[in-house]
Amino acid sequence: VQLVESGGGLVQPGGSLRLSCAASGFAFSRSAMSWYRQAPGKERELVAFIDNVSGSTNYADSVKGRFTISRDNAKNTVYLQMNSLKPEDTAVYYCVRPRGNYWGQGTQVTVSS
Repeated sequence: VQLVESGGGLVQPGGSLRLSCAASGFAFSRSAMSWYRQAPGKERELVAFIDNVSGSTNYADSVKGRFTISRDNAKNTVYLQMNSLKPEDTAVYYCVRPRGNYWGQGTQVTVSS
């Protein structure tokens, strides 16, 4: 199993970023996927989840209405569209396959003026 995140960076408050996670080594279309984040000095937090069967999604209350998780099974990729970013969204963001607890290496998102 390999999960490779990309798309992080520095953005001003109110800006947007789209994170991507390229998956390989397993049947992506049959796997639920999620995004976690960890801010300095804080515990890891589940940000968003997408089911593999129904495509249903769930979000942390702190990102509802601002973040959108989606997937492209043809490309073995899961995305996290982040809009209206706030300084408190600053964290390392991780792509996770919950089954088996597989994690990517993470990508840094910094929201600052």
